[in-house]
Amino acid sequence: MSEIRLFVSTTEKQAGAVLDIMTAVFGEEDFAIATMEIDETRDVWEASIYMMADEEAEVKARLEEALQPGFSHLPIEREVLPDIDWIAKSLEGLAPVRAGRFVVHGSHDRDKVKTGEVAIEIDAGQAFGTGHHGTTAGCLEMLASVARTRRIRNVLDLGTGSGVLAIAARKLLHVPVLATDIDPIATRVATENARRNGVVTGLAFATAPGFHSTTFSANGPFDLIIANILARPLMKMAPELVANLAPGGSVILSGILAEQRWKVLAAYNGQHLEHVRTIWRNGWVTIHLAK
Repeated sequence: MSEIRLFVSTTEKQAGAVLDIMTAVFGEEDFAIATMEIDETRDVWEASIYMMADEEAEVKARLEEALQPGFSHLPIEREVLPDIDWIAKSLEGLAPVRAGRFVVHGSHDRDKVKTGEVAIEIDAGQAFGTGHHGTTAGCLEMLASVARTRRIRNVLDLGTGSGVLAIAARKLLHVPVLATDIDPIATRVATENARRNGVVTGLAFATAPGFHSTTFSANGPFDLIIANILARPLMKMAPELVANLAPGGSVILSGILAEQRWKVLAAYNGQHLEHVRTIWRNGWVTIHLAK
């Protein structure tokens, strides 16, 4: 089945506003949402949402309704995407990514790992998180930083995707790690990636939407919670996330556009967490907060 991209073309500022609207409407569902620069000199940007062909009619209707108040003048355009493994395509020729003590590499780059680095091997797959995206790299860098300054006895990786952050936490800290995702495919891929990286104990994977599963109470509370998701669901789940955090615990949040950081900080400040540090990468931020 074909994949469809619905998009609007506008200025950078308006594309950011449209992205916020898309996130508000679709942020908790399994749709990829993004902005991209088309023409720097003319300030042309596109805000896009991706879906399968059988979902197009419903998504377009919801998008038209959401854009009606302020952006009805922007026509919604359509592109049918070729049947290509885009994750594999995007990784062709990419060098290993270094963040903190970590190096994330494909199987073809094993010989590029240096002495003393914590190596994580992730090839192209069906789950998000190869280390090349600014949010994943930011989380890895922040994890290395937090590990130097905080005592951590157990970790939760919420929305694990490929499992790269959970594998990194287990390899670096040697403490129990729970990794969850709402997508069973991601859970399976992450489990396979852990085995490939020689992590066979101390790391548990579970398919769990939100915090409704008993796996959280069975393994928590957690000294460190890593959540690389999106700004809106991060804000919505702030009370439950903090409820699963141990006294004195730390939270690493990412998947947050730079302009969204104040809203996320406000949500977690409201749960009595204090801001410790922010890392900026390619328009995205990774935030460390402490209880």
